[in-house]
Parts: sequence; structure tokens; C-alpha cells
Amino acid sequence: MIFVTAGTQLPFDRLIKTIDEIASEFPDTHFVAQALESDYKAKNIEVLKFISPTDFNSYIDNAELIISHAGMGTIISALVKQKPIIVMPRLTKYNEHRNEHQLGTSKKMDSLGYVDVVYDEQELIIKFRHMWPKNLKPRNRIGEAASEEIINSINNFIKY
Repeated sequence: MIFVTAGTQLPFDRLIKTIDEIASEFPDTHFVAQALESDYKAKNIEVLKFISPTDFNSYIDNAELIISHAGMGTIISALVKQKPIIVMPRLTKYNEHRNEHQLGTSKKMDSLGYVDVVYDEQELIIKFRHMWPKNLKPRNRIGEAASEEIINSINNFIKY
């Protein structure tokens, strides 16, 4: 199963349309997307408007691949659970967000090599075809808690 999450603030039709197009090429693969209602109606994927936190975690656990907006919650969940993830940032020029923080997040994650990042629909199609189903490897992993070094650094900062 491929889990797609578009976030909960605004529709992300560029992502959902592209995934719907990809899904038409892979009819034996189950795609589940968490996405707000919009003008675009998907034909090849299951779209859920709302997912509880428990169900969200279950979809993450059961996903073979995660495709997501550049939301840190999803990125962190994928890294902690060692799930391969493709991230595509929402962009203000398409009225997908109020600022470019997702572009900044994507660029930083990309430069660190933490996740697979795509910046447009065509890159997403190419990346998906390359990864699915034989090249599914998480790029990185993080622990569930902050490292001792980070905790000490924060404690030292607070003391001064």
C-alpha cells in the first residue's frame, strides 16, 4: 500500500492529480490518500478527507511507500519508522500555502540526504517509477527521542 498525505490546511491538487495519474499505471497497487476535498475528483486512488491520529499512524505503519507534502510530522514519522518517503513541497505560487516554509524544509532535507525530494509533478512521476516496487529503501532513520547531545545543548542554552 502506498500512503499519500497532502496535509490538512489547504487542498494540494497538484500532488493528488499526479498520484491519480501514477495510480492509473499501477492498477494492482492500492493507493490511499489523506486529502482535503477539492475540485479535483480522483479516479484511481482512495481519498480520505480526515484521518484520526491513530489511523494516520496505522497507515504509516502499513505503507510500503509514503508520498507527502513537506510536513514535518509526516517526515519525522517516516524517518522514525524507517519508511521510504517522497516529499513534494506545497508552493505559494500555486496558492497551496501561505509562505514557502515547505520549500525550505524540502531543500534542507534534500541537502542532508534524509528523504527523497521532488519539486514538481514530472519529477514525482520519474522518482516513483524509479522506486516502485524494487528500490524502496529509507534514505535515513532518526530515533524517537532527541539525542543526548541536543538535550545537553538545550539545557546549556536555557541555563545562560
